[in-house]
Amino acid sequence: MDYRVIVDSCGELTEEMKASGIFETASLSIQVDDDHIVDDETFDQAQFLKKVAASTNSPKSSCPSPEKYVNSYGCGASRVYAVTLSAELSGSYNSAVLGKNLYEEEYGKKDIHVFNSRSASVGETLIALKIQECEEAGMTFDQVVDTVEAYIAAQNTYFVLESLETLRKNGRLSGIKAMVASALNIKPVMGATDEGAIVQLGQARGMKKALVKMVDSVAANEKNAKNKILAISHCNAPERAEQVEKILLERMNVKKSFVIDTAGISSMYANDGGIIVVI
Repeated sequence: MDYRVIVDSCGELTEEMKASGIFETASLSIQVDDDHIVDDETFDQAQFLKKVAASTNSPKSSCPSPEKYVNSYGCGASRVYAVTLSAELSGSYNSAVLGKNLYEEEYGKKDIHVFNSRSASVGETLIALKIQECEEAGMTFDQVVDTVEAYIAAQNTYFVLESLETLRKNGRLSGIKAMVASALNIKPVMGATDEGAIVQLGQARGMKKALVKMVDSVAANEKNAKNKILAISHCNAPERAEQVEKILLERMNVKKSFVIDTAGISSMYANDGGIIVVI
């Protein structure tokens, strides 16, 4: 293959994607107290969740360095695409763009494009798969970029978490009132704006009702689902995720669907039990 797709590690890669030789992960890192954790193939979700539960501090993340992206752009492929966590939520996009500029200053022009996912987790996964689909359809580099940017603009992200504390403490909920109803077991249903910022779509008492409300939102909003892939990621909640998938597939026809466990950065923000739906 004469192209490579770099996905920052907030985006999960399926086993098929890992085996393809097309996709590469740009690892972010996580700090939990004195523990520095690299979000790569060594990430242990169960151990990580235990560390977070035992800590009185909120975990923090660091994006890949521009140099990491420079090295990835230097692969043998003539066309390189990077997919990053929403620029509204992380510095990964800016780091990838700076890496592109540094690479071209050092080595000259190359077909490199950085996609701001305006999403996270499996939103990035679906964008990476769309790039692969376009490349395999024989599109030119510019056609791939235009088609994938249009795909991103039409993509929708929804999620329900057991707790928003990590997002709140890390400043990812700007413009959203802090949730003070935890004693009442209020679970907000969240989504993303067109720019990739987090927005509250609704709320319900208890996780079960919040998931129903999220499913209602997905089914109501997706009018052309038959041409889309439904992707669901979960943090240590496979049965919950599979139930959400089952209900959604009963209510809408999609091209295909899959469920995947969250990687490190997504696990950090989703917290134990979180569910993310992207279509």
